[in-house]
Amino acid sequence: MREKILNIIERNSRIDVHEMAVRLGTEEALIVEEMQKMENEGIICGYHTMINWEKTSEEKVTALIEVRVTPQRGQGFDNIAERIYKYPEVKSVYLISGGYDLLVTLEGKTLKEVSSFVSDKLSTMETVLSTATHFILKKYKDHGTIMTTKSEDERMMITP
Repeated sequence: MREKILNIIERNSRIDVHEMAVRLGTEEALIVEEMQKMENEGIICGYHTMINWEKTSEEKVTALIEVRVTPQRGQGFDNIAERIYKYPEVKSVYLISGGYDLLVTLEGKTLKEVSSFVSDKLSTMETVLSTATHFILKKYKDHGTIMTTKSEDERMMITP
């Protein structure tokens, strides 16, 4: 039942417990109890809302920063990752394979603000060897949610 609950709330974290119980053919109390257990165990880590900021007046810039670091003996990448994710501008940090070690997602109000963070705070850390910054220009799909609407072809069909 855990996996079924997780699959449902991953798609819609606002789903009503009653509706979930009906879908799963069980009692609401069991759903609530199981979700509480998963929250306590750290399986469910939070509930988030997807916002398409392009459709608001809020100015937001998102960047993906690839970071190459020197791992620390006995700590690996954990200490530097922790130092990075403690900054409020940082939305996510991932250990990745390939030419870089960490992938950092940042948000700021302007390109200059994000660039300043990278050059003043991130690049100056003693174990950081190099960074590569990629600005998000448009989101098509994010966390499984399609962020754009396909425009309909408005041309008239002409038949002979």
